[in-house]
Amino acid sequence: MEILRRQFLHLAAGVAALPAISRIASAQAYPNRPVRMIVGYPAGNASDIIARLLAQSLSERLGQPFIVENRPGAAGTIGTEAVVKAPPDGYTLLMEVVTSSVIYSLLYSNVSFLRDIAPVGSIGIGPYVMVINLSVPAKTVPEFIAYAKANPGKINMGSAGIGTATHVFGELFKTMAGVDLLHVPYRGSFMPDLLGGQVQVVFGPIFQLIATIKAGQLRALAVTSATRSPALPDLPPLGEFVPGYDASAVYGVGAPKNTPADIIDKLNTTINAALADPKMKARMADIAVPMPTTPADFGKLIAEETEKWGKVIRAANIKAD
Repeated sequence: MEILRRQFLHLAAGVAALPAISRIASAQAYPNRPVRMIVGYPAGNASDIIARLLAQSLSERLGQPFIVENRPGAAGTIGTEAVVKAPPDGYTLLMEVVTSSVIYSLLYSNVSFLRDIAPVGSIGIGPYVMVINLSVPAKTVPEFIAYAKANPGKINMGSAGIGTATHVFGELFKTMAGVDLLHVPYRGSFMPDLLGGQVQVVFGPIFQLIATIKAGQLRALAVTSATRSPALPDLPPLGEFVPGYDASAVYGVGAPKNTPADIIDKLNTTINAALADPKMKARMADIAVPMPTTPADFGKLIAEETEKWGKVIRAANIKAD
């Protein structure tokens, strides 16, 4: 009887260990076929470029192709929905522009980013830059604020559309600096009107504006991040003139809700290793500063971004278009 009892206990212990062994085996086997990385924006966009850089590194490190698939439209939500509906097996990932995603989750109740996307890890922080048309008689942020206060409602602030980062970053500035700028949302590019002088100020991605800044076609006053940007090291942060101002695009990777934790952890470890590569840092320099995190910390960052921009949306009374 004692022998039978020992055999039973040994068998029971083996059965109990099966789930753990299965999880380890699945992580070791993953990936065993190509992985899709969906980008909710057009090719050539900052998030698309980051996705392609990351996909190349993940392919080399994990031995399977990571294929970037652009699903542009509805400010990234079409791509998000495609990932939400995909099987939670690690073979469909989302390149997130977290700032835009949380804003649209707040503006559109049908967007399920916050509910149905599991955080894998952040990739980096992308500062924006405050630029003005050369016709504006201001060389510094304080001079611009003084000019804006002397001309309330007469300065046009362009954006890529209602609720975009270019919009809410500007709204945050308006509130904190106490100025009245007229928001002009664009469905296409704001660049022609910004260069032509119909729009006087924009808070836009460095990647998009750096060439015109260096060519002397636009005047850059400050970066929107709390610290200086390696891409424009001579520009001060806006926070030096508007205390507490800090706004940057956060890029990261997500997966469908209920994707196994072991697969998420494997992806997170590999992404963080890619971000530590000096070549990767150099190629991302004009877009974002690498910022590796754990999945849990990335989830906390998403929650913080949601709270922060929710306050701005309410204060500025931003409504869905």
